[in-house]
Amino acid sequence: ANESYSEDRCCAFVCDITIDRLADTIPPHSVDIVSAIFVLSALPPEKQADAVSNILEILKPGGRILFRDYGIYDLAQLRFKSGHKLENNLYVRQDGTLSYYFSTERLRELFVQHGGLLELENDYVVRRLVNAKREIDSDRVFTQAKFQAPIDSAAIENAMTNTTL
Repeated sequence: ANESYSEDRCCAFVCDITIDRLADTIPPHSVDIVSAIFVLSALPPEKQADAVSNILEILKPGGRILFRDYGIYDLAQLRFKSGHKLENNLYVRQDGTLSYYFSTERLRELFVQHGGLLELENDYVVRRLVNAKREIDSDRVFTQAKFQAPIDSAAIENAMTNTTL
């Protein structure tokens, strides 16, 4: 164990975000920022909305979700051999894990239409991959987004009435 680790500042735990309720470990509406980096791509599409709902339960009003994951037409998606595609944009790797490739429209559907969040940023990020030795020159495509929970007007009024100037 690292002597600098303090559960007063950070509580590491393992969970299945599609089954285990985050609010059983993290107080509801207590998190300012959630970093979801290469998390949802490992889930089947029918469970992604449940995972987003789970995250929303711990997010503070005005809190943000920072998202980065695989984007459609990424090199890895294009290189899958036949027999690995399960459905549109969903593939199974040789080790049995899933790999979903997101469109910006799918992110909007999950976080804005389903989750009720505000979209601050939602774009594709393209990175050139060059391997001169193997003569590979291609693009990696990722989705990168920022979403914000609406600010609860009742919470603001309560904070203002409890603040002395």
